[in-house]
Amino acid sequence: MKEWWLQVGLLGVPLLAVYLHIPPPQLSPALRSWKSSGSFFTYKDLNIFYRDSSGAVGSSDVVVLLHGFPTSSYDWSKIWEGLTQRFHRVIALDFLGFGFSDKPRPHGYSIFEQATIVEGLLRHLGLRHQRINLLSHDYGDTVAQELLHSFAVETEVLEFFALEEFLSGSLTWLLLCLSKSFCFPGLGQFLGPTLSPPRQSSGTCGQHILQYINQRKKHRERWVGALMSTSVPLHLIYGPLDPVNPHPEFLQLYKKVLPMSTVSVLDDHISHYPQLEDPLGFLNAYLNFINSF
Repeated sequence: MKEWWLQVGLLGVPLLAVYLHIPPPQLSPALRSWKSSGSFFTYKDLNIFYRDSSGAVGSSDVVVLLHGFPTSSYDWSKIWEGLTQRFHRVIALDFLGFGFSDKPRPHGYSIFEQATIVEGLLRHLGLRHQRINLLSHDYGDTVAQELLHSFAVETEVLEFFALEEFLSGSLTWLLLCLSKSFCFPGLGQFLGPTLSPPRQSSGTCGQHILQYINQRKKHRERWVGALMSTSVPLHLIYGPLDPVNPHPEFLQLYKKVLPMSTVSVLDDHISHYPQLEDPLGFLNAYLNFINSF
């Protein structure tokens, strides 16, 4: 018996070596175009991919898009043009370990680091003190919650009380729109990651990135508290067919925990990736929220 397992192990070593050295698949024309339209900035010697498009003339509004797991900034491709018609600048990044950004291994991936990378990108683009809008999805929701928590702490420490003072202070959030946020107390059975097959590979570091599930549970009070205590306007865009956030339980809990948030419910057949499944409905829901202020 031992010899049999030894033979299997010896056979598995070269197979594993071959697997680890398989070249990545060729990019589709759409992904090649997406990459060529973007740039990279450096975070601790790591390359982070982002796109920054200039849009509407006469507007000073900026929107930053935070993608989910296990995909990339390309998740926003179907609404990109529509956003550029409303916003002066539309910005999205690939989180570390995702898309075209570096995928170091081993590496202790964390929501905290991803939030720091977002702040680093805004600093790199000269937007550290600019009022911005956040649009997030899935994994990006938790990053947005950490950013919201950091903003609240900085605001308290610096004793900024008037809105106009925010413009010369630390990072300022104007509006936060969540597309499926999982981090709620009492909803443990719904805290799992999206099980949808990846549209772009997040690399073999995926098992390390999945640590965000445990981080959500460990820091639930911090991140839910950031949503519950904020004065920043919140909005949820929801697809009722989402298997990760089942209807109506998720929506009922969301409204109970965050009664001050507004909600847009899309058509019954829309699931976990509303910005891809129903880009027009998603875009209209988001712009209606933005334009209400």
